[in-house]
Amino acid sequence: MKAIVALITFLISLLTTHISQAQTINWESLQENQKHILSVNVGWDYSFVYGLSYGFHLKTKMPIILESSISLASGEVIFDDFKTKFGGQINFYQINNFRFNASLHGIYRRYGNPLVTLQNFGADAGIVIGYYKPKWFASGEFGFDKAIVTHFKHSDIYKDVYPDVKNGWYEPSTGGNFNFGVQGGYSFGRNDIILRAGKVVTQDFKTTPLIPFYVQVGYNYKLD
Repeated sequence: MKAIVALITFLISLLTTHISQAQTINWESLQENQKHILSVNVGWDYSFVYGLSYGFHLKTKMPIILESSISLASGEVIFDDFKTKFGGQINFYQINNFRFNASLHGIYRRYGNPLVTLQNFGADAGIVIGYYKPKWFASGEFGFDKAIVTHFKHSDIYKDVYPDVKNGWYEPSTGGNFNFGVQGGYSFGRNDIILRAGKVVTQDFKTTPLIPFYVQVGYNYKLD
C-alpha cells in the first residue's frame, strides 16, 4: 500500500512541477523611466498553458525587477490547474552587450484530477546569460523548480480502492525539475516579442517528465 501511494505521489509530482520561469526581458531596450512591465504568454508546459505577469522595475545600481505572475492550464474548469509566483530577477553583471541575470521566486500551485487534488508550495531559481541589443536579444537559460510541500485531498473514487489513504500535507519535498533552453526576442518601441524553448529533466536525472520539453511565445509592454 505504501509503495503504491509513493509511486502515485512521484508520478503526480512530475506533472505538478513546471519549468522555472521569470519574465523574459530585453534588458538593453528597457529604459530607466519604464517602471511597469505587463506580459502575456501562451505555450506548452506539461499542457497548453497561458499566463499573465507584472513586473516593477526598481531604480537601483544593478537593474532589478520585482514580479508576480499567474499561469493556467487550458481545460473545462479555468482555475482547476494553476500556478502563481512572486519574486524577482536581477541583472547582476555585464560585459559590453553580454548580460548575466539571476531570478528567484516563491510558488503556489494547484493541480486536480479525478483521483486527487493537490496544493503545493515551492520555489524556483534560474540563470540567464545572453547577448542583448536594443532591437533584439538571444540567450541561454538554466533553472530549477522544486515542489517543497504538497497537500493531498483524495477523491471518493480513490478512497474506494484505498480506504486507508489519508488527506493532508506531505513532506519531505515531492519532486523537482531542471530545465535548460534558449530564449530570444525582437523589441520595438515599448514592445517585446519573446520566444522560449527547451527541455525538462527530473532532479534525479534518471526519469523523464511526461512531456519533456517546453515552448512559449510572449509579449511585453513597458510603461513609465
